[in-house]
Amino acid sequence: MRIDSEGSGIEHFPQAYSYLDTPYPETDFPPDIRDACLKRSSVGAEVRAAKVVVVGDVSVGKTCLITKFCHEVYDANYKATIGVDFEVEKFSILQVPFSLQIWDTAGQERFRSITSAYYRGAQVVILVFDLSLAASLYNTPQWLEETLESTGQGHEPLRFLVGTKKDLLNDGCLDGMEGDATKIARRLDAEYWSVSAKTGENVQQLFFRVAALAFVQCLTRELQERQNSPEKAVSNNFVRLRKRKNGKKIKAPKCSGSQKCATK
Repeated sequence: MRIDSEGSGIEHFPQAYSYLDTPYPETDFPPDIRDACLKRSSVGAEVRAAKVVVVGDVSVGKTCLITKFCHEVYDANYKATIGVDFEVEKFSILQVPFSLQIWDTAGQERFRSITSAYYRGAQVVILVFDLSLAASLYNTPQWLEETLESTGQGHEPLRFLVGTKKDLLNDGCLDGMEGDATKIARRLDAEYWSVSAKTGENVQQLFFRVAALAFVQCLTRELQERQNSPEKAVSNNFVRLRKRKNGKKIKAPKCSGSQKCATK
């Protein structure tokens, strides 16, 4: 397990790999989200986080992808993940703290009963396949089905279909695989990406996009809940004052803010 201590700043909305291959058309932060972050009092001081589960066949590059983003390191020596591993990456999005809790799950069949328990509460599902191995792409629908069965939430998590090892394919082979992958991405209602953990191509862009979309989803839900529950409109970092009968002001109990977005 590793927790980033500094955080990455995001002020401009990260763009999709291709807007032809995404169910998320956002190209900028919504005005109400920008306004709420600018006021700061509207978003409070609580720490928000999104749970991200990374799933896919064994040896498709899930751990390399996460390690490249979180540690800027590429390890060519394959080491199978046993059960699950865990990283926390911190961000400052529109100057508001936000974190991704990234769960790296094992692809081996013998760990399925263990790893599925960690899917619960996921706000983001990243389906990883090897661009040089077509079978791993065709297995992603089954991975998504298993993940959704265990997320246990009323709303659908954000979905990303990510092809790794882009550096291994020439342009002709890449075009063919991406053609098949984008068809499956549309079927799964997922945003498609091609990346290379070895060269670092598109790795940071992918996770910044994940963080921004999860942040918008989190704050949108939070602001809607506050509109529906006026008594919760005052954030945890504010204290209201009320008057005693003798005219003196005393501190009232802190208002309860909205629940955190992530479930550990």
